[in-house]
Amino acid sequence: MFTNLLTLSNMIRNKKDNKEIVIDLTGPDGNAFVLLGMARNFSKQLGYNTEEYESMLKEMMSADYEHLISAFDKHFGSFVILER
Repeated sequence: MFTNLLTLSNMIRNKKDNKEIVIDLTGPDGNAFVLLGMARNFSKQLGYNTEEYESMLKEMMSADYEHLISAFDKHFGSFVILER
């Protein structure tokens, strides 16, 4: 019984050790409005000025969902991983 617990504890990683931000596009975080909200938060954290933010937002909303994902990845793909 304890052997199984030790194995299980080796599979669990600490949040602080995980430097990646992973977004599951098949779940609720994959909703276009959620992604736009995340883009807003990330752009604030990165210090985008109003013009940069509005340009990015316009680009993300200029076409369909696939384009929105592509634009999101273009701007935040260096630290956000999108999964399907």
